[in-house]
Amino acid sequence: MLTRRVIACLDVRDGRVVKGVQFVDIIDAGDPAALAARHAREGADEIVLLDITATHEGRGTLLETVRRTARELFVPFTVGGGIRTADDAAAVFDAGADKVSINSAALVRPELIGEIGSSFGAQAVIVAIDARRAPDAADPVAQAGVYVHGGRKHAGRTVVEWACEAEDRGAGEILLTSMDSDGTRAGFDCELTAAVSDAVQIPVIASGGAGTAAHFAEVFSRGKAHAALAASIFHFGVSGSRELKESLRAAGIPVRLPC
Repeated sequence: MLTRRVIACLDVRDGRVVKGVQFVDIIDAGDPAALAARHAREGADEIVLLDITATHEGRGTLLETVRRTARELFVPFTVGGGIRTADDAAAVFDAGADKVSINSAALVRPELIGEIGSSFGAQAVIVAIDARRAPDAADPVAQAGVYVHGGRKHAGRTVVEWACEAEDRGAGEILLTSMDSDGTRAGFDCELTAAVSDAVQIPVIASGGAGTAAHFAEVFSRGKAHAALAASIFHFGVSGSRELKESLRAAGIPVRLPC
């Protein structure tokens, strides 16, 4: 059975890790390099660093923050935020990233997915989707919308439709964040995650809502996710990756336990 991945996420603003609820009410969580090193030691399979205001502020990724963080890591490292061109991606790879995550720029110019993939391989290209259900629609999951610029603007696309196009254009993975669940610690949106997982052949990373080991087990089973990402529960000591993985292993979910 395919091993499921547990990923620790660092949302970075002005060089500091922050965390909010549903993309607002932001609080400071610490230094990205120090937190990344701690999460990796505790057993996170991968680290994702998202420069959450780069696109909104019209600037590039904070490369020095990426360099400092990469020096501390021995697990795969993904960086997103402010990557608009293949040259931007190259600079992030040069700073130490193993993968890049692209969001708004891919929606503006979907060709970017293939351009990065042709130089660095599809496995290095993650398309991030910030999703919100359509509560007044006949099918809130099927008609869930894609949002850009840090969740500030509807992109005029549905989540499943865009995920399928991203795969067709060469994405290696989908990072699906439920804006409705983000930061709530009330559980992942398993229905939306399963809808995307059923529609594509590439791995889907579930994000938004992690609060307990049971939430991870649910999104791996009912949500059909290949990986699950969390921030708050790791940053603020609610759970460590080792403890989480031991609970998942006991629940029959195949995970790699840290040495």
